[in-house]
Amino acid sequence: MDASLLTSPEFWNEPVAVTPELTGHVLFETSGSSGVPKSVAISKPALLASAAAVNRHLAVTRDSCWGLVLPLHHVGGFGVAARAYEAGCRLQQFAQRWEPGSFRDWLETHGVTHTSLVPTQVHDLVKVNLTAAANLQAIVVGGGHLEPATGQAARDLGWPVLASYGMSEASSQIATQTLDSLTHPYQSAPIPLLPIWEARVSADGRLEISGPALFSGYVSGGKFTPRESAWHTTSDRVLLENRALTPLARADTLVKILGELVDPEAIERELISLSEGKLAPGTFAVIAVPDERAGSALVPVFEASVSPETIESTLALYQQQAPGFRRLRPAAVVADFPRSELGKLRRNELAAIIAPQ
Repeated sequence: MDASLLTSPEFWNEPVAVTPELTGHVLFETSGSSGVPKSVAISKPALLASAAAVNRHLAVTRDSCWGLVLPLHHVGGFGVAARAYEAGCRLQQFAQRWEPGSFRDWLETHGVTHTSLVPTQVHDLVKVNLTAAANLQAIVVGGGHLEPATGQAARDLGWPVLASYGMSEASSQIATQTLDSLTHPYQSAPIPLLPIWEARVSADGRLEISGPALFSGYVSGGKFTPRESAWHTTSDRVLLENRALTPLARADTLVKILGELVDPEAIERELISLSEGKLAPGTFAVIAVPDERAGSALVPVFEASVSPETIESTLALYQQQAPGFRRLRPAAVVADFPRSELGKLRRNELAAIIAPQ
């Protein structure tokens, strides 16, 4: 899709009807991190409510320029175009193949002030020690956890990275760090809620949200199922204090091992830390597989691009200090990971690939 179409009043004022119930809605395919594929139906007013909140939060004006790097069929990319329309500012689309140097030149050439990236892209900028374009004011980092060491390294190079937390059901962002945070050392959390959102934590620790940018319902198998409550219960466990949240883990990725609850993604963060920067986020994963005795077992899976020496040394350090229920099975190596358009790992598919091993 041409992004310029999304900055015209005709698009925002014209009904889009997949079915009569969905007039004035846009559909975004999602499966979360591990669920069944379906589409999230979001009304255009909800998308613009989200855009307005993000623009106010990041001091976007008519003189600003939003840079679109993410795909438009994902709410993260679509939201960038919506923000440009809402602010009445310029929108530039990065239509090239992702490459850090080209990206920086593009930012500078077009005077981009605000953009959104995923953690892997920030890691790429840091890996090649690339300094930021001077005109850039904010990078919203979404779609996953940006490690504090990588975030701080990016800021040291001048990249104004801001941690965010969001989802398709919320039309994009729910919480985003402030511009003032750029004057302090980078921390991945806590992340302040945007003013349009109300939030609470359920009895089992999952985040619940309510606000004007909430989705209208789901479409699966051609059938629309409307949202029934003003509150949406997410699959994410969080800490919530003083209108700021700290993501903990997805409730649907936690596993029981020898009676203990384990978060595979937390182990991934430990491995990154132990590798001292040699393991890049997204090049490996810790996958839970069934185990007759323990209930589940954990298998570290690496892409073939990761050096055997890095795998061996990092796992040796981890196994030395891990309690029995968090220890890892021997590593598996695969050629490429199954990923979404944003580069997010499809854990269920990877688990199926290594299952026979």
